[in-house]
Amino acid sequence: MSKAILGRKLGMTQIFTEEGKVVPVTVVESGNNVVLMNKTVESDGYNAVQLGFGEVKEKNVNKPLKGHFAKAGVQPVKFIREMRLADPSEYKVGDSIGVDIFAAGELVDVVGTSKGKGFAGGIKRHNFACGPMGHGSKSHREPGSTGAMISGPGGRVLKGKKLPGRMGGERVTVQHLTVVRVDADRNLILIKGAIPGPKKSFVVIKDTVKPVKPAKKN
Repeated sequence: MSKAILGRKLGMTQIFTEEGKVVPVTVVESGNNVVLMNKTVESDGYNAVQLGFGEVKEKNVNKPLKGHFAKAGVQPVKFIREMRLADPSEYKVGDSIGVDIFAAGELVDVVGTSKGKGFAGGIKRHNFACGPMGHGSKSHREPGSTGAMISGPGGRVLKGKKLPGRMGGERVTVQHLTVVRVDADRNLILIKGAIPGPKKSFVVIKDTVKPVKPAKKN
């Protein structure tokens, strides 16, 4: 069965293994995920379950969402995401999901929103090379030629060109991360390495789509 849970990134730290090795980990606060809706092939055309996490004041919830929460019989939540599952019937509306669905050693994918870095040039945003740095050069950090264009009176640059623009603030998925420790008492999951987003941002933790392949037999 596929597993997924919502959480909030708290930050990074390090822990020691039993062998004395230092492991950098990201701490994610999770637990108390509520099931808001089940979707099936018969009713919606696909199988999925809708999860909610995080406290929110009722005055900050609009009327459509209030009705949605009331129908599920749960308190309003801040973060809502839908997960594709093979068999969503195993989750019932109103059920609560805790961090204990994962265990140390499991491989997961983490989805988050990357840090927003504002407007950036092509060198920072797309790793372009710098131009000549001599005094006579007038293109130290300019993008340079954009190649083919649509010519004529309405000439313009083709869509999709790598140019300066807003950097970050995008959906990012980091795959094949290892769960180092699960603290069910404090609703914490410790994941090896870094995950997307700033501190206090919401993330999705789910089973990896790239499990370890069994070794080939000679």
